[in-house]
Amino acid sequence: MADLEFNKNEDNMRIMVADLRHKKNQIALGGGEKSIAKHKAKGKLTARERIAMLLDENKPQLEIGALAGEGMYPEYGGCPSGGVVVVMGYVEGRQCIVVANDATVKAGAWFPITGKKNLRAQEIAMENHLPIIYLVDSAGVFLPMQDEIFADKEHFGRIFRNNAKMSSMGITQIAAVMGSCVAGGAYLPIMSDESLIVDKTGSIFLAGSYLVKAAIGEVIDNETLGGATTQTEISGVCDYKMKDDKECLLTIRKLMNKLGSYEEAGFDRVSPKEPKKDPKEIYGFISEGNAKPYDSLEIIERLVDDSEFTEYKAGYGKTIVCGYGRIDGWAVGIVANQRKIIKSKKGEMQFGGVIYSDSADKAARFIMNCNQKKIPLVFLHDVSGFMVGSRSEHGGIIKDGAKMVNAMSNSIVPKFSVVVGNSYGAGNYAMCGKAYDPKLMLAWPSARVAVMGGAQAAKVLMQIQVASLKKKGEEITEEKEQELFNKIKDRYDKTTDPYYAAARLWVDDIIDPLETRKAISMGIEAANHAPIKEGYSTGVMQV
Repeated sequence: MADLEFNKNEDNMRIMVADLRHKKNQIALGGGEKSIAKHKAKGKLTARERIAMLLDENKPQLEIGALAGEGMYPEYGGCPSGGVVVVMGYVEGRQCIVVANDATVKAGAWFPITGKKNLRAQEIAMENHLPIIYLVDSAGVFLPMQDEIFADKEHFGRIFRNNAKMSSMGITQIAAVMGSCVAGGAYLPIMSDESLIVDKTGSIFLAGSYLVKAAIGEVIDNETLGGATTQTEISGVCDYKMKDDKECLLTIRKLMNKLGSYEEAGFDRVSPKEPKKDPKEIYGFISEGNAKPYDSLEIIERLVDDSEFTEYKAGYGKTIVCGYGRIDGWAVGIVANQRKIIKSKKGEMQFGGVIYSDSADKAARFIMNCNQKKIPLVFLHDVSGFMVGSRSEHGGIIKDGAKMVNAMSNSIVPKFSVVVGNSYGAGNYAMCGKAYDPKLMLAWPSARVAVMGGAQAAKVLMQIQVASLKKKGEEITEEKEQELFNKIKDRYDKTTDPYYAAARLWVDDIIDPLETRKAISMGIEAANHAPIKEGYSTGVMQV
Protein backbone atom coordinates (compact mmCIF):
# COMPACT_ATOMS: atom_id res chain seq x y z
CA MET A 1 0.00 0.00 0.00
CA ALA A 2 1.58 3.28 -1.03
CA ASP A 3 -0.45 6.42 -1.49
CA LEU A 4 0.53 9.86 -0.20
CA GLU A 5 -1.96 9.89 2.69
CA PHE A 6 -0.93 6.39 3.80
CA ASN A 7 2.75 7.35 3.78
CA LYS A 8 2.03 10.50 5.76
CA ASN A 9 0.11 8.52 8.39
CA GLU A 10 2.87 5.90 8.51
CA ASP A 11 5.56 8.52 9.12
CA ASN A 12 3.49 10.11 11.89
CA MET A 13 2.95 6.78 13.66
CA ARG A 14 6.64 5.90 13.39
CA ILE A 15 7.51 9.22 15.06
CA MET A 16 5.02 8.53 17.87
CA VAL A 17 6.41 5.01 18.39
CA ALA A 18 9.98 6.36 18.45
CA ASP A 19 8.91 8.95 21.05
CA LEU A 20 7.30 6.17 23.09
CA ARG A 21 10.48 4.08 23.06
CA HIS A 22 12.61 7.08 24.01
CA LYS A 23 10.32 7.93 26.91
CA LYS A 24 10.33 4.34 28.18
CA ASN A 25 14.14 4.22 27.93
CA GLN A 26 14.38 7.35 30.07
CA ILE A 27 11.91 5.96 32.60
CA ALA A 28 13.92 2.73 32.82
CA LEU A 29 16.73 4.77 34.42
CA GLY A 30 14.52 5.15 37.49
CA GLY A 31 16.01 7.69 39.86
CA GLY A 32 18.86 8.44 37.45
CA GLU A 33 22.42 7.31 36.87
CA LYS A 34 23.74 8.71 40.17
CA SER A 35 21.07 6.87 42.16
CA ILE A 36 21.79 3.66 40.20
CA ALA A 37 25.53 3.94 40.94
CA LYS A 38 24.82 4.47 44.65
CA HIS A 39 22.45 1.48 44.65
CA LYS A 40 24.98 -0.81 42.96
CA ALA A 41 27.74 0.29 45.35
CA LYS A 42 25.81 -1.62 48.01
CA GLY A 43 26.22 -4.82 46.00
CA LYS A 44 22.63 -4.77 44.76
CA LEU A 45 21.13 -5.22 41.30
CA THR A 46 18.58 -2.70 40.06
CA ALA A 47 14.90 -3.63 39.94
CA ARG A 48 15.01 -4.19 36.18
CA GLU A 49 18.24 -6.22 36.40
CA ARG A 50 16.64 -8.42 39.03
CA ILE A 51 13.60 -9.02 36.84
CA ALA A 52 15.77 -9.76 33.79
CA MET A 53 17.77 -12.35 35.78
CA LEU A 54 14.63 -13.93 37.21
CA LEU A 55 12.55 -14.28 34.03
CA ASP A 56 13.09 -16.91 31.35
CA GLU A 57 15.15 -15.74 28.39
CA ASN A 58 13.60 -15.82 24.92
CA LYS A 59 10.07 -15.79 26.32
CA PRO A 60 7.65 -12.89 25.81
CA GLN A 61 7.26 -10.23 28.48
CA LEU A 62 4.65 -7.55 29.02
CA GLU A 63 5.39 -4.62 31.32
CA ILE A 64 2.38 -3.20 33.15
CA GLY A 65 2.25 0.49 34.00
CA ALA A 66 5.69 1.48 32.69
CA LEU A 67 4.40 5.05 32.32
CA ALA A 68 2.68 5.20 35.72
CA GLY A 69 3.49 8.46 37.51
CA GLU A 70 4.72 10.15 34.31
CA GLY A 71 4.64 13.92 34.86
CA MET A 72 3.21 13.53 38.37
CA TYR A 73 4.61 14.82 41.68
CA PRO A 74 6.99 17.44 40.21
CA GLU A 75 7.27 19.07 43.64
CA TYR A 76 9.02 15.90 44.87
CA GLY A 77 11.18 15.32 41.81
CA GLY A 78 8.79 12.91 40.10
CA CYS A 79 8.17 9.20 40.49
CA PRO A 80 9.36 7.32 37.35
CA SER A 81 7.27 4.23 36.64
CA GLY A 82 5.53 4.77 39.98
CA GLY A 83 8.67 3.65 41.79
CA VAL A 84 7.89 -0.01 41.09
CA VAL A 85 8.38 -2.29 38.07
CA VAL A 86 5.64 -4.79 37.19
CA VAL A 87 6.13 -7.41 34.46
CA MET A 88 4.06 -10.33 33.22
CA GLY A 89 6.50 -13.01 32.12
CA TYR A 90 7.64 -16.60 32.65
CA VAL A 91 9.78 -18.25 35.31
CA GLU A 92 10.75 -21.86 34.59
CA GLY A 93 8.04 -21.90 31.92
CA ARG A 94 5.31 -20.77 34.36
CA GLN A 95 3.51 -17.55 33.53
CA CYS A 96 3.55 -15.15 36.49
CA ILE A 97 3.55 -11.54 37.68
CA VAL A 98 6.74 -10.00 39.07
CA VAL A 99 6.63 -6.86 41.22
CA ALA A 100 9.97 -5.17 42.01
CA ASN A 101 10.40 -1.99 44.05
CA ASP A 102 12.80 0.47 42.43
CA ALA A 103 14.97 1.66 45.32
CA THR A 104 16.65 4.26 43.06
CA VAL A 105 13.39 6.25 43.21
CA LYS A 106 13.09 7.81 46.68
CA ALA A 107 14.49 4.60 48.25
CA GLY A 108 11.51 2.69 46.84
CA ALA A 109 9.03 4.72 48.92
CA TRP A 110 5.33 4.37 48.14
CA PHE A 111 3.64 7.31 46.45
CA PRO A 112 -0.13 7.15 45.85
CA ILE A 113 0.47 5.91 42.28
CA THR A 114 2.82 3.22 43.67
CA GLY A 115 -0.02 1.83 45.72
CA LYS A 116 -2.39 1.93 42.76
CA LYS A 117 0.12 0.11 40.56
CA ASN A 118 0.83 -2.58 43.16
CA LEU A 119 -2.89 -3.17 43.56
CA ARG A 120 -3.26 -3.47 39.78
CA ALA A 121 -0.51 -6.12 39.73
CA GLN A 122 -2.28 -8.08 42.46
CA GLU A 123 -5.62 -7.68 40.67
CA ILE A 124 -4.17 -9.24 37.50
CA ALA A 125 -2.73 -12.13 39.54
CA MET A 126 -6.02 -12.70 41.37
CA GLU A 127 -8.23 -12.53 38.27
CA ASN A 128 -6.03 -14.93 36.34
CA HIS A 129 -4.80 -17.18 39.17
CA LEU A 130 -1.19 -16.31 38.29
CA PRO A 131 1.69 -16.83 40.72
CA ILE A 132 3.09 -13.50 41.92
CA ILE A 133 6.68 -12.78 42.96
CA TYR A 134 7.56 -9.71 45.03
CA LEU A 135 11.14 -8.37 44.96
CA VAL A 136 11.01 -6.06 47.98
CA ASP A 137 13.31 -3.05 48.40
CA SER A 138 11.31 -0.19 49.87
CA ALA A 139 11.51 2.46 52.57
CA GLY A 140 7.73 2.24 53.04
CA VAL A 141 5.10 4.95 52.69
CA PHE A 142 6.30 8.32 51.33
CA LEU A 143 5.51 10.30 54.46
CA PRO A 144 4.87 13.75 52.88
CA MET A 145 1.90 12.16 51.06
CA GLN A 146 0.79 9.71 53.76
CA ASP A 147 -2.76 11.09 53.70
CA GLU A 148 -3.15 9.90 50.10
CA ILE A 149 -1.72 6.41 50.55
CA PHE A 150 -2.54 5.20 54.06
CA ALA A 151 -6.14 5.04 55.17
CA ASP A 152 -8.55 4.40 52.31
CA LYS A 153 -9.93 1.22 50.76
CA GLU A 154 -7.65 1.34 47.72
CA HIS A 155 -4.56 2.42 49.67
CA PHE A 156 -1.51 0.68 51.17
CA GLY A 157 -3.36 -1.63 53.55
CA ARG A 158 -5.30 -3.23 50.70
CA ILE A 159 -2.05 -4.90 49.62
CA PHE A 160 -2.02 -7.12 52.69
CA ARG A 161 -5.73 -7.88 52.44
CA ASN A 162 -4.98 -9.12 48.91
CA ASN A 163 -2.07 -11.22 50.22
CA ALA A 164 -4.50 -13.00 52.50
CA LYS A 165 -7.17 -13.39 49.80
CA MET A 166 -4.69 -14.83 47.29
CA SER A 167 -3.43 -17.27 49.87
CA SER A 168 -6.99 -18.52 50.43
CA MET A 169 -7.42 -18.83 46.64
CA GLY A 170 -4.33 -21.04 46.38
CA ILE A 171 -2.37 -18.48 44.33
CA THR A 172 1.37 -18.89 44.87
CA GLN A 173 3.12 -15.85 46.38
CA ILE A 174 6.90 -15.69 46.83
CA ALA A 175 8.63 -12.67 48.37
CA ALA A 176 12.32 -11.80 48.39
CA VAL A 177 13.55 -9.15 50.82
CA MET A 178 16.40 -7.63 48.81
CA GLY A 179 16.66 -4.30 50.63
CA SER A 180 14.62 -2.38 53.16
CA CYS A 181 11.27 -3.77 54.23
CA VAL A 182 9.86 -1.46 56.87
CA ALA A 183 6.77 -0.95 59.05
CA GLY A 184 3.48 -2.01 57.44
CA GLY A 185 5.39 -3.19 54.38
CA ALA A 186 6.96 -5.91 56.51
CA TYR A 187 3.68 -7.80 56.39
CA LEU A 188 3.84 -8.36 52.61
CA PRO A 189 6.69 -10.93 52.54
CA ILE A 190 5.48 -12.65 55.69
CA MET A 191 1.95 -12.99 54.32
CA SER A 192 3.40 -14.63 51.22
CA ASP A 193 3.81 -18.41 51.00
CA GLU A 194 7.59 -18.33 51.21
CA SER A 195 10.11 -15.56 51.84
CA LEU A 196 13.79 -15.13 51.12
CA ILE A 197 16.15 -12.48 52.49
CA VAL A 198 19.54 -11.34 51.20
CA ASP A 199 22.32 -11.20 53.78
CA LYS A 200 23.69 -7.76 54.71
CA THR A 201 21.45 -5.85 52.25
CA GLY A 202 18.01 -7.16 53.20
CA SER A 203 16.31 -6.12 56.43
CA ILE A 204 12.79 -6.44 57.75
CA PHE A 205 11.24 -4.91 60.85
CA LEU A 206 8.17 -3.04 62.03
CA ALA A 207 10.31 -0.13 63.24
CA GLY A 208 13.91 0.75 62.37
CA SER A 209 16.66 1.51 64.87
CA TYR A 210 15.93 5.26 65.06
CA LEU A 211 12.24 4.73 65.81
CA VAL A 212 13.03 1.97 68.32
CA LYS A 213 15.31 4.35 70.20
CA ALA A 214 12.71 7.11 70.13
CA ALA A 215 9.89 4.78 71.20
CA ILE A 216 11.47 2.63 73.92
CA GLY A 217 15.01 3.94 74.34
CA GLU A 218 16.69 0.78 73.06
CA VAL A 219 19.93 1.30 71.14
CA ILE A 220 20.42 -1.30 68.38
CA ASP A 221 21.63 -1.37 64.77
CA ASN A 222 19.34 -2.36 61.89
CA GLU A 223 21.26 -5.53 61.01
CA THR A 224 20.97 -6.92 64.52
CA LEU A 225 17.38 -5.72 64.75
CA GLY A 226 16.09 -7.31 61.56
CA GLY A 227 18.83 -8.47 59.20
CA ALA A 228 19.01 -11.82 57.42
CA THR A 229 20.64 -13.74 60.27
CA THR A 230 18.14 -12.40 62.80
CA GLN A 231 15.09 -13.12 60.68
CA THR A 232 16.11 -16.62 59.55
CA GLU A 233 17.96 -18.00 62.61
CA ILE A 234 16.37 -16.21 65.58
CA SER A 235 12.85 -15.05 64.73
CA GLY A 236 12.14 -17.56 61.93
CA VAL A 237 10.31 -14.78 60.08
CA CYS A 238 12.01 -15.57 56.73
CA ASP A 239 12.55 -19.01 55.22
CA TYR A 240 15.77 -18.68 53.21
CA LYS A 241 18.97 -16.73 53.87
CA MET A 242 20.69 -15.78 50.60
CA LYS A 243 24.25 -14.54 50.20
CA ASP A 244 23.45 -12.08 47.35
CA ASP A 245 20.86 -11.01 44.80
CA LYS A 246 21.95 -13.60 42.24
CA GLU A 247 21.59 -16.57 44.61
CA CYS A 248 18.23 -15.22 45.76
CA LEU A 249 16.84 -15.01 42.23
CA LEU A 250 18.17 -18.46 41.25
CA THR A 251 16.53 -19.93 44.36
CA ILE A 252 13.18 -18.38 43.37
CA ARG A 253 13.53 -20.11 40.00
CA LYS A 254 14.13 -23.43 41.79
CA LEU A 255 11.00 -22.89 43.89
CA MET A 256 8.94 -22.03 40.81
CA ASN A 257 9.92 -25.16 38.87
CA LYS A 258 8.33 -27.34 41.55
CA LEU A 259 4.82 -25.87 41.22
CA GLY A 260 2.01 -28.26 40.36
CA SER A 261 -0.25 -27.96 37.32
CA TYR A 262 -3.41 -25.86 37.25
CA GLU A 263 -6.92 -26.33 35.95
CA GLU A 264 -7.45 -24.53 32.64
CA ALA A 265 -10.43 -22.48 31.51
CA GLY A 266 -10.27 -24.24 28.15
CA PHE A 267 -10.11 -21.36 25.66
CA ASP A 268 -9.52 -22.70 22.17
CA ARG A 269 -6.05 -22.47 20.68
CA VAL A 270 -4.50 -23.93 17.53
CA SER A 271 -1.05 -23.50 15.99
CA PRO A 272 -0.44 -19.75 15.51
CA LYS A 273 -0.10 -18.21 12.06
CA GLU A 274 1.25 -14.79 11.16
CA PRO A 275 -1.18 -12.43 9.40
CA LYS A 276 -1.03 -12.66 5.59
CA LYS A 277 -1.32 -8.88 5.37
CA ASP A 278 1.77 -7.09 6.68
CA PRO A 279 1.16 -5.90 10.30
CA LYS A 280 3.59 -3.01 9.75
CA GLU A 281 1.03 -1.48 7.41
CA ILE A 282 -1.12 -0.73 10.49
CA TYR A 283 1.03 2.40 10.86
CA GLY A 284 -0.45 3.85 7.68
CA PHE A 285 -4.17 3.90 8.52
CA ILE A 286 -4.54 6.29 11.44
CA SER A 287 -4.09 9.96 10.59
CA GLU A 288 -2.52 12.61 12.80
CA GLY A 289 -5.03 13.65 15.45
CA ASN A 290 -7.35 10.78 14.41
CA ALA A 291 -8.96 13.28 12.06
CA LYS A 292 -9.64 11.17 8.97
CA PRO A 293 -11.75 8.03 8.41
CA TYR A 294 -10.29 4.62 7.59
CA ASP A 295 -11.59 1.06 7.19
CA SER A 296 -11.21 -0.71 10.54
CA LEU A 297 -11.26 -4.10 8.77
CA GLU A 298 -7.86 -3.23 7.33
CA ILE A 299 -6.43 -3.07 10.87
CA ILE A 300 -8.22 -6.26 12.01
CA GLU A 301 -6.84 -8.20 9.05
CA ARG A 302 -3.31 -7.21 10.11
CA LEU A 303 -3.89 -8.41 13.68
CA VAL A 304 -5.56 -11.80 13.16
CA ASP A 305 -3.88 -15.07 12.17
CA ASP A 306 -3.68 -15.63 8.41
CA SER A 307 -5.64 -12.32 8.07
CA GLU A 308 -8.76 -14.49 8.31
CA PHE A 309 -11.80 -12.80 9.85
CA THR A 310 -15.40 -14.07 9.84
CA GLU A 311 -17.58 -10.98 10.08
CA TYR A 312 -20.87 -11.18 12.02
CA LYS A 313 -23.92 -9.37 10.56
CA ALA A 314 -21.71 -7.61 8.02
CA GLY A 315 -24.64 -5.79 6.40
CA TYR A 316 -26.25 -4.55 9.63
CA GLY A 317 -25.16 -1.97 12.21
CA LYS A 318 -22.17 -1.02 10.10
CA THR A 319 -20.54 1.48 12.49
CA ILE A 320 -19.42 -1.44 14.64
CA VAL A 321 -17.52 -4.40 13.19
CA CYS A 322 -17.98 -7.74 14.98
CA GLY A 323 -16.56 -11.10 14.07
CA TYR A 324 -14.40 -14.11 14.83
CA GLY A 325 -10.70 -14.66 14.25
CA ARG A 326 -7.58 -15.95 15.96
CA ILE A 327 -4.72 -14.08 17.56
CA ASP A 328 -1.54 -16.10 18.00
CA GLY A 329 -3.68 -19.24 17.71
CA TRP A 330 -6.27 -18.17 20.34
CA ALA A 331 -9.90 -17.95 19.21
CA VAL A 332 -11.23 -14.41 19.78
CA GLY A 333 -14.35 -12.37 19.16
CA ILE A 334 -13.50 -8.85 18.00
CA VAL A 335 -15.68 -5.77 18.52
CA ALA A 336 -14.25 -2.74 16.69
CA ASN A 337 -15.57 0.71 15.92
CA GLN A 338 -15.78 1.25 12.16
CA ARG A 339 -14.18 4.58 11.35
CA LYS A 340 -15.09 4.91 7.69
CA ILE A 341 -18.22 6.84 6.72
CA ILE A 342 -20.80 4.30 5.60
CA LYS A 343 -24.27 4.19 4.09
CA SER A 344 -27.00 2.62 6.24
CA LYS A 345 -29.58 0.16 4.98
CA LYS A 346 -31.96 3.11 4.61
CA GLY A 347 -29.51 4.91 2.35
CA GLU A 348 -28.48 7.43 5.01
CA MET A 349 -24.85 8.38 5.58
CA GLN A 350 -23.55 7.45 9.04
CA PHE A 351 -20.53 8.93 10.77
CA GLY A 352 -17.58 6.62 11.36
CA GLY A 353 -16.70 6.01 14.99
CA VAL A 354 -20.24 6.75 16.20
CA ILE A 355 -22.41 4.02 17.74
CA TYR A 356 -25.94 3.96 16.31
CA SER A 357 -28.89 1.93 17.63
CA ASP A 358 -28.45 -0.91 15.14
CA SER A 359 -24.71 -1.08 15.87
CA ALA A 360 -25.30 -1.30 19.63
CA ASP A 361 -27.92 -4.01 19.09
CA LYS A 362 -25.55 -6.02 16.89
CA ALA A 363 -22.64 -5.70 19.34
CA ALA A 364 -24.81 -6.80 22.30
CA ARG A 365 -25.95 -9.92 20.41
CA PHE A 366 -22.38 -10.73 19.37
CA ILE A 367 -21.06 -10.34 22.94
CA MET A 368 -23.76 -12.74 24.17
CA ASN A 369 -22.78 -15.24 21.48
CA CYS A 370 -19.12 -15.14 22.53
CA ASN A 371 -20.11 -15.78 26.13
CA GLN A 372 -22.30 -18.68 25.04
CA LYS A 373 -19.36 -20.21 23.15
CA LYS A 374 -16.66 -19.30 25.70
CA ILE A 375 -14.66 -17.12 23.31
CA PRO A 376 -12.53 -14.25 24.74
CA LEU A 377 -13.48 -10.74 23.56
CA VAL A 378 -11.18 -8.07 22.11
CA PHE A 379 -12.45 -4.47 21.89
CA LEU A 380 -10.68 -2.07 19.51
CA HIS A 381 -11.66 1.48 20.50
CA ASP A 382 -11.96 4.36 18.06
CA VAL A 383 -15.25 5.84 19.18
CA SER A 384 -16.58 9.36 19.66
CA GLY A 385 -19.73 8.16 21.47
CA PHE A 386 -23.35 7.28 20.72
CA MET A 387 -25.37 9.11 18.07
CA VAL A 388 -27.32 12.13 19.40
CA GLY A 389 -30.27 14.15 18.12
CA SER A 390 -34.04 13.78 18.02
CA ARG A 391 -34.08 10.92 15.51
CA SER A 392 -31.71 8.83 17.65
CA GLU A 393 -33.49 9.68 20.90
CA HIS A 394 -36.89 8.82 19.43
CA GLY A 395 -35.42 5.60 18.08
CA GLY A 396 -34.34 4.51 21.56
CA ILE A 397 -30.58 5.03 21.40
CA ILE A 398 -30.35 5.08 25.21
CA LYS A 399 -32.15 1.73 25.44
CA ASP A 400 -29.98 0.13 22.75
CA GLY A 401 -26.80 1.57 24.26
CA ALA A 402 -27.81 0.24 27.67
CA LYS A 403 -28.33 -3.20 26.12
CA MET A 404 -24.76 -3.22 24.82
CA VAL A 405 -23.37 -2.00 28.16
CA ASN A 406 -25.41 -4.66 29.98
CA ALA A 407 -24.23 -7.50 27.74
CA MET A 408 -20.60 -6.38 28.03
CA SER A 409 -20.73 -5.72 31.81
CA ASN A 410 -22.06 -9.19 32.59
CA SER A 411 -19.62 -10.93 30.27
CA ILE A 412 -17.90 -13.88 31.95
CA VAL A 413 -15.31 -14.50 29.24
CA PRO A 414 -12.06 -12.51 29.40
CA LYS A 415 -12.22 -9.03 27.88
CA PHE A 416 -9.28 -7.12 26.42
CA SER A 417 -9.41 -3.48 25.35
CA VAL A 418 -7.04 -1.66 22.99
CA VAL A 419 -7.55 2.07 22.46
CA VAL A 420 -6.53 2.51 18.84
CA GLY A 421 -7.77 6.07 18.37
CA ASN A 422 -10.45 7.98 20.26
CA SER A 423 -12.29 6.59 23.27
CA TYR A 424 -14.83 9.21 24.26
CA GLY A 425 -17.80 9.41 26.60
CA ALA A 426 -20.28 6.56 26.83
CA GLY A 427 -18.52 4.99 23.85
CA ASN A 428 -15.62 4.22 26.19
CA TYR A 429 -18.03 2.49 28.55
CA ALA A 430 -19.79 0.41 25.89
CA MET A 431 -16.45 -0.65 24.38
CA CYS A 432 -15.24 -2.01 27.75
CA GLY A 433 -13.33 0.92 29.22
CA LYS A 434 -11.29 0.58 32.42
CA ALA A 435 -14.42 0.76 34.61
CA TYR A 436 -15.65 -2.53 33.10
CA ASP A 437 -12.74 -4.74 34.17
CA PRO A 438 -10.91 -5.67 30.98
CA LYS A 439 -8.16 -8.16 31.76
CA LEU A 440 -5.77 -5.74 30.04
CA MET A 441 -6.43 -2.14 28.99
CA LEU A 442 -3.86 -1.04 26.42
CA ALA A 443 -3.41 2.00 24.19
CA TRP A 444 -1.56 2.87 21.00
CA PRO A 445 0.37 6.17 20.85
CA SER A 446 -2.53 7.54 18.75
CA ALA A 447 -5.03 7.01 21.59
CA ARG A 448 -7.18 9.72 23.20
CA VAL A 449 -9.34 9.10 26.29
CA ALA A 450 -11.87 11.70 27.49
CA VAL A 451 -15.53 12.58 27.95
CA MET A 452 -15.42 14.18 24.50
CA GLY A 453 -12.93 15.51 21.97
CA GLY A 454 -10.92 18.65 22.72
CA ALA A 455 -12.61 20.87 20.13
CA GLN A 456 -16.16 19.90 21.18
CA ALA A 457 -15.38 20.21 24.88
CA ALA A 458 -13.67 23.57 24.36
CA LYS A 459 -16.70 24.93 22.49
CA VAL A 460 -19.04 23.89 25.31
CA LEU A 461 -16.78 25.25 28.04
CA MET A 462 -16.13 28.44 26.08
CA GLN A 463 -19.86 29.10 25.65
CA ILE A 464 -20.35 28.75 29.41
CA GLN A 465 -17.40 31.04 30.16
CA VAL A 466 -18.48 33.66 27.59
CA ALA A 467 -22.02 33.72 28.99
CA SER A 468 -20.60 34.21 32.49
CA LEU A 469 -18.36 37.10 31.38
CA LYS A 470 -21.21 38.78 29.51
CA LYS A 471 -23.35 38.62 32.65
CA LYS A 472 -20.62 40.57 34.39
CA GLY A 473 -20.88 43.23 31.68
CA GLU A 474 -17.71 42.36 29.79
CA GLU A 475 -17.65 42.80 26.02
CA ILE A 476 -16.42 39.69 24.21
CA THR A 477 -14.88 40.25 20.77
CA GLU A 478 -14.30 37.51 18.21
CA GLU A 479 -10.57 37.70 18.97
CA LYS A 480 -11.20 37.34 22.71
CA GLU A 481 -13.55 34.41 22.03
CA GLN A 482 -10.94 32.67 19.90
CA GLU A 483 -8.29 33.28 22.56
CA LEU A 484 -10.54 31.71 25.20
CA PHE A 485 -11.26 28.75 22.91
CA ASN A 486 -7.56 28.07 22.24
CA LYS A 487 -6.66 28.33 25.93
CA ILE A 488 -9.43 25.94 26.98
CA LYS A 489 -8.69 23.48 24.16
CA ASP A 490 -4.96 23.36 24.91
CA ARG A 491 -5.65 22.66 28.59
CA TYR A 492 -8.27 20.01 27.75
CA ASP A 493 -6.10 18.32 25.11
CA LYS A 494 -3.34 17.72 27.67
CA THR A 495 -5.73 15.58 29.72
CA THR A 496 -6.78 13.49 26.70
CA ASP A 497 -3.17 12.60 25.82
CA PRO A 498 -2.42 8.85 26.16
CA TYR A 499 0.53 9.59 28.46
CA TYR A 500 -1.81 11.40 30.85
CA ALA A 501 -4.00 8.28 30.92
CA ALA A 502 -1.06 5.91 31.32
CA ALA A 503 0.45 7.98 34.15
CA ARG A 504 -2.77 7.47 36.13
CA LEU A 505 -3.14 3.80 35.13
CA TRP A 506 -6.35 4.45 33.21
CA VAL A 507 -4.58 2.20 30.71
CA ASP A 508 -2.11 -0.52 31.69
CA ASP A 509 0.42 0.61 29.11
CA ILE A 510 0.96 2.39 25.82
CA ILE A 511 2.31 -0.09 23.29
CA ASP A 512 3.69 -0.11 19.78
CA PRO A 513 0.78 -1.32 17.58
CA LEU A 514 3.05 -4.17 16.47
CA GLU A 515 3.04 -5.52 20.06
CA THR A 516 -0.75 -5.91 20.11
CA ARG A 517 -0.82 -9.58 19.11
CA LYS A 518 1.76 -10.50 21.76
CA ALA A 519 -0.05 -8.59 24.51
CA ILE A 520 -3.46 -10.12 23.76
CA SER A 521 -1.98 -13.61 23.44
CA MET A 522 -0.23 -13.33 26.80
CA GLY A 523 -3.43 -11.96 28.30
CA ILE A 524 -5.54 -14.88 27.09
CA GLU A 525 -2.91 -17.37 28.24
CA ALA A 526 -3.06 -15.74 31.69
CA ALA A 527 -6.86 -15.83 31.72
CA ASN A 528 -6.76 -19.51 30.81
CA HIS A 529 -5.38 -20.18 34.33
CA ALA A 530 -8.76 -19.24 35.85
CA PRO A 531 -11.65 -21.57 34.91
CA ILE A 532 -15.06 -19.95 34.41
CA LYS A 533 -17.30 -21.14 37.23
CA GLU A 534 -20.49 -19.17 36.51
CA GLY A 535 -23.09 -19.15 33.75
CA TYR A 536 -23.69 -16.11 31.57
CA SER A 537 -26.74 -13.97 32.34
CA THR A 538 -27.47 -10.37 31.46
CA GLY A 539 -30.25 -9.98 34.01
CA VAL A 540 -33.10 -7.65 33.00
CA MET A 541 -32.50 -6.20 29.53
CA GLN A 542 -34.71 -3.81 27.57
CA VAL A 543 -35.09 -5.41 24.14
